[in-house]
Amino acid sequence: MNIAQKEKAKALSRELPTVNGIKRPAPYARIKKKHLIAKRAFDIAFSLVVIICLLSWLLPICFILIKLDSRGPVFFKQKRVGYKGRLFSCLKLRTMVVNNLADVKQATDDDVRITRVGRFFRTTNIDELPQFFNVLFGNMSIVGPRPHMTKDCRDFSNVVASYDLRHSVKPGITGMAQTKGFRGPTNDIDSVVSRYQWDIFYVRHISFFLDLKLISITFQQTLNALVNKNKEIEELERKLTISPRPEMARVREVNKKMVV
Repeated sequence: MNIAQKEKAKALSRELPTVNGIKRPAPYARIKKKHLIAKRAFDIAFSLVVIICLLSWLLPICFILIKLDSRGPVFFKQKRVGYKGRLFSCLKLRTMVVNNLADVKQATDDDVRITRVGRFFRTTNIDELPQFFNVLFGNMSIVGPRPHMTKDCRDFSNVVASYDLRHSVKPGITGMAQTKGFRGPTNDIDSVVSRYQWDIFYVRHISFFLDLKLISITFQQTLNALVNKNKEIEELERKLTISPRPEMARVREVNKKMVV
């Protein structure tokens, strides 16, 4: 990263409070033990409900769709950086063809590696649902900063010196940055710093009620994505469908003119 990019990153991160010259959030280490216990209890209860009531019948359907669409495993396991920088295996439904760049190259919107079923899963966040098992196992939480690949963490740490502070809480299936629209690939310094600022905002203001609010927003955004996707499919079908009646009417009109 050149000098101009470093100066831009510093300018974008000025809102963070300074302690002894180091950019860091308000005291996050003093999170009450009672809150952490309540958060873990909620994570276990919520993940069990989702696994039993939703994944028990949805995962078999996804299994069939993935197998019909492309060759390869149903689940995609990737090492991600979690709580206190510890690595864990993050579970996802496979949305790409099997490739050697999965652990080093972020997916883009027009990525040729993404399968047809995988694109739908990504749009609706269905590919993230297996991470409820990660929550149950204790690697993740329902709400928290999204876990990144090790390569991304190294790259982002070069942009924001205190980037590791977001690892002071467990990573989540959804987070503050995601509800603010920061999803998908991180292509520039602005998006890296903006995501970091929202993640640190969550760390500074972590609470049970904030978790509930973010879960509610994520649920609404997922429903909207499903509705919009259905509208896109209906619009595409409408454009591809040609009704023969208007065509026959035009043919009859032309024949009449020719007879006259």
